[in-house]
Amino acid sequence: MTLEGTYVGTLDRVTAGVAVFLVEDGDETIGERRIAADELPDDASEGDVCRLAFEDGELVGIEPRPDATAARRRRLRERFEDLSRRLGDE
Repeated sequence: MTLEGTYVGTLDRVTAGVAVFLVEDGDETIGERRIAADELPDDASEGDVCRLAFEDGELVGIEPRPDATAARRRRLRERFEDLSRRLGDE
């Protein structure tokens, strides 16, 4: 799939000098892009939500979104707490 335009992506992992983004369209992961870890912005870290810009399938821009990262982590924490309460009721 050739990506064009702007997408949301999560910096999934950085391993052996390679950063892996999960590219999203809404709630669906539509692809994975790998770049050299030294091409990451200084303020990007694993788990961060980023704005990813693509031209002709090439990743040309990465902008960490601290507000979106915080919101996603809050939703995940709330979901985990809800599941923990449900399991505690049994």
